Amino acid sequence: MIERIGDFLMNTPWWDPSIIAVLVLVGAFVGFVNTVAGMATVISYGLFMAMGMPINIANATSRVGVMLQFSTNSVIYKKEGLLDVGLAARVGFPVAIGAFFGAEMASVFPPKVMEIASGVLLPLIVILLLLDKDKILKRYNLHYTSQMTFWKYLLFFILGIYGGFTHAGIGILVILSSFFFLGQDLTHANAIKQLTTVIYTPVALVIFAIHGQINWPVALIYAVGNVIGGVTASKVAIRWGEKFIKVTVIAVVLVMSAYLLWKQF
Repeated sequence: MIERIGDFLMNTPWWDPSIIAVLVLVGAFVGFVNTVAGMATVISYGLFMAMGMPINIANATSRVGVMLQFSTNSVIYKKEGLLDVGLAARVGFPVAIGAFFGAEMASVFPPKVMEIASGVLLPLIVILLLLDKDKILKRYNLHYTSQMTFWKYLLFFILGIYGGFTHAGIGILVILSSFFFLGQDLTHANAIKQLTTVIYTPVALVIFAIHGQINWPVALIYAVGNVIGGVTASKVAIRWGEKFIKVTVIAVVLVMSAYLLWKQF
């Protein structure tokens, strides 16, 4: 069964209606998960590689849908009054600078090292979501504010290197960093993630385009599904709130981290 699916994806041209349907449907699912949490980009990699793309082409091709999806999502969050554009811009600026270096690295090196690091570190980081942040702040007399400092800029710059290298997991890292270091609740942190992605993704796209690593027909068809899934997820996340985002992030991280580690063996 799996072999037949592989043959179908490998040998069917992108303009075939069945492949277009697959791209839109999978793109919608990935767009939904990436909007609420993240990490679903590894599904995009898997699909594109099954279609015969090398990992670097799959990585670059997935970014077109990411750009269009998160642009649409940002407008929705802004209309709902959940997006602090100024704060998101201050986060997105260092992320975009880091993304330039990360994308250059991705155009040359395979993302295997990043995949292993993600598989190991993300579950450890996401455990922090299970802790009561307010109790920790009160117990240790800590104060988290949205004011950016040198160390926060440095943190988001490092995240940008990762995001430029591989989009898989960067959304969760931005959510968690905004949650723990900028004092945002998960709903507002998710909104910051949307605009941050819009700011840094064009930087990576330009690098990949210069290196001729984007399969544009597949990217644009896939983007249609990404936008559909992203719009649906934005409305669900806003309506169901922080608890839904927390549960989704934890579930996605555990599943995708297990997958990233398993595929190395």
